[in-house]
Amino acid sequence: MTDFNQAIIDEFRKNGGHVATAGFGDALVVLHSIGAKSGEIRLNPLMAISEDGSWLIVGSAAGSPKHPAWVHNLRAHPAIDIEVPGDGDVRTISVTVSEIPDDEWDANWQKFLDASEGFAKYVETAEGRRFPIFRLTPA
Repeated sequence: MTDFNQAIIDEFRKNGGHVATAGFGDALVVLHSIGAKSGEIRLNPLMAISEDGSWLIVGSAAGSPKHPAWVHNLRAHPAIDIEVPGDGDVRTISVTVSEIPDDEWDANWQKFLDASEGFAKYVETAEGRRFPIFRLTPA
């Protein structure tokens, strides 16, 4: 895990899910994916869009032409835990992961574009890669 990610996770946990760094605010979850090959738990702080009791996350990897490792992990192990903000504290919940299908992708991608202009910039460097979007639904 990068030092930046660890600092974000520490701030998230210390402040009940609120992260002032980089303007994340309350729009993060900490993903506990299971390594597709290693079986080890991997932690990733991710911007998330809360929607009807579930969360949407996107595998943008800050515009990299490659998917982040956690995308492969979720596809291999779609039952995981996430940490979410709630009532001034952080709680851990179990979720089931489902990938947004092609016919729903455009509408869900627009939600990320509306949430942060940074996502539009990521498209410029991704070399045509379409970012996978996942829904995290409480198990």
